[in-house]
Amino acid sequence: MPNKKVGQILKLFISTVQSSQRVEKSVIALDELGVIGDKFYNKDNARSILLTSTDSYDLIKSYDIDMPYGYLGENLLIDYNPYSLPIGTRLKIGDTILEISQNCTICNHLSVIDKRIPKLLKDDRGIFAKAIQGGEISVGDDIYLL
Repeated sequence: MPNKKVGQILKLFISTVQSSQRVEKSVIALDELGVIGDKFYNKDNARSILLTSTDSYDLIKSYDIDMPYGYLGENLLIDYNPYSLPIGTRLKIGDTILEISQNCTICNHLSVIDKRIPKLLKDDRGIFAKAIQGGEISVGDDIYLL
């Protein structure tokens, strides 16, 4: 079923009601309503899973801005830049199938870290996906373009 390996999962995060900080996980479970255990679960299907490339963090670092992984709000940090993939593109990761649903707009709250970030990451913060087939994703899983 997978067509082409394009990358790998480097880190996984969820947001919880109990903490303003992202919680790093080694495995996350997904279903059609989003990331199970995430505070945004069952809120907006088209915005339920955020994928961010390390390219976004590299761009920020190139401007001498220090920002730890997870600060962009991603659920999946990947070593592949998917930002130019068309809406509807499907990815197989672990035993899940995700479908790109929309580009992620930049949140102005990131200007608290540095005022330049919203402009720098205007089109490079990440992409949203929804789960077409639920399952688990683990750190180290390969990403396949379907």
